[in-house]
Amino acid sequence: MPVPETAPAHAHPDEGARHGRLTARPALTPSTIEPGTHHLTGQALLHVPRTPHPPTRLAVVLHGAGGTAEQALGWLAPHAAAAATMLLAPQAIASTWDMITGGYGPDVTRLDTALHETFARTTVEPGHVAIAGFSDGASYALSLGVTNGDLFTAVLAFSPGFMAPLVRHGRPRFHISHGTGDRVLPIERCSRRLVPQLRKSEYPVTYEEFTGGHEVPEQTAATAMRWWTGG
Repeated sequence: MPVPETAPAHAHPDEGARHGRLTARPALTPSTIEPGTHHLTGQALLHVPRTPHPPTRLAVVLHGAGGTAEQALGWLAPHAAAAATMLLAPQAIASTWDMITGGYGPDVTRLDTALHETFARTTVEPGHVAIAGFSDGASYALSLGVTNGDLFTAVLAFSPGFMAPLVRHGRPRFHISHGTGDRVLPIERCSRRLVPQLRKSEYPVTYEEFTGGHEVPEQTAATAMRWWTGG
């Protein structure tokens, strides 16, 4: 049985975009992109901070329901230069991510296209790719992180609601944060259930609760970035 184009060569041949699987992988290619924020053909924004040496880390950042790629960049961009980290923010095709609106597929393909372009134009160290998100984007980040742990070594989830991976690969580590006063995705029904589930599956999890609502406090974003980069 031939391997579909949407399936990584090392994966089960029946796994592809409809299972949330991504094919793009980083390569140490010479960087051809200048610092700044760039629009990619994969309907995404790529933010390259100005640093003394070209950054070699990449974080995919996913917006919440009804949000935008620009908003997603705003949470981590203030900390990108200090962490020598590029940020890739795709725009969901609908008001939120495909997994939530009807099943994996269109947004996985869009993200894969953006990742392929990013890896072709930048120098990203293998093992230095993370995925992050807020609200629905955090739920999607958890799901894609578990599904693609052979690509993403870290997951930064800000106020997630749930996760729904269809397959599991790799062993990423997780940083999850949630406001104790969140009325949109109440902490008792969300992170306080998700964290024990992940730990039961023996994933490494760092968990932070903060006093606040459905938001990404600047200090929480900074802490999550330091946790990922080891700063």
